[in-house]
Amino acid sequence: MQQLDERLKAQYAALSPQEQRVADFIFDHFNDLISYNSAELARLSGVSKATVSRLFKRLGYDKYKDMRDELRTLRQSGMPLTDNRDAVQGNTLLARHYKQEMANLTQWVNAIDAQQFAEAIDALAKARRIIIIGMRNAYPAALHLRQQLLQARGQVLLLPQPGQSLSEELVDASAQDLVVMVAFRRRPRIVRPLLQQLQADGVPVLLLCEPQAHSLFPLTRWQLCAPLDSVSAYDSYAVANSLINLLANALLHQLLDSGRPRIHQIATLYQQLDELEQR
Repeated sequence: MQQLDERLKAQYAALSPQEQRVADFIFDHFNDLISYNSAELARLSGVSKATVSRLFKRLGYDKYKDMRDELRTLRQSGMPLTDNRDAVQGNTLLARHYKQEMANLTQWVNAIDAQQFAEAIDALAKARRIIIIGMRNAYPAALHLRQQLLQARGQVLLLPQPGQSLSEELVDASAQDLVVMVAFRRRPRIVRPLLQQLQADGVPVLLLCEPQAHSLFPLTRWQLCAPLDSVSAYDSYAVANSLINLLANALLHQLLDSGRPRIHQIATLYQQLDELEQR
């Protein structure tokens, strides 16, 4: 038999707005629910007592007391009343975080330009060298992108190297190479003149950025954007990492004939060097 939280989650979308207010309050205060009578729950939720009564009848309880008796029995048996890891309804930080992440992913998927994406994958496959540049908070994403692309092909470089300048590394870049500029917001000032120089030198650039970076678009050949919106002070890089995963997988599929043997060779070398734990 379903517990209360499972019934609420299963029927949440079908509830009236007033009933959803009660459900949201229950999700946020589940462990205290046993101490409230129906009148208190109605007052704290900002709805009528009749709304509370209708909600619990919809959930399969003849009376509000039946629900409290069920919770009391579960608590006495030592069973957890709810799994808070799934509490993505209501106005908790977890719920708001989840909803924002889902909104970011939806925005990203709906905005992807299929032709640009296909052209970018083709460029990643055919370039003599892939030069990935990432600074400040974009550096971890750039590092991860390099590690993923390196599984499918060689000649994938990461700049800047710790403590080094860029000029020595980029002086030989040409139209046969591809620069992937990972440049999310709060970018260093050097990003714009660097893109201008690469454009002047005829070096193709794939830009990974947030959707608001419109001023950089004319300086690059392809742009793939990842929303960074968050419910807190810190940007969310969930979509950025999903984009990296998509790029790496698409490149591997494009280079499957050469990429698959390369992956096997890497795995063999792991074993020969005893670098990774065996599962």
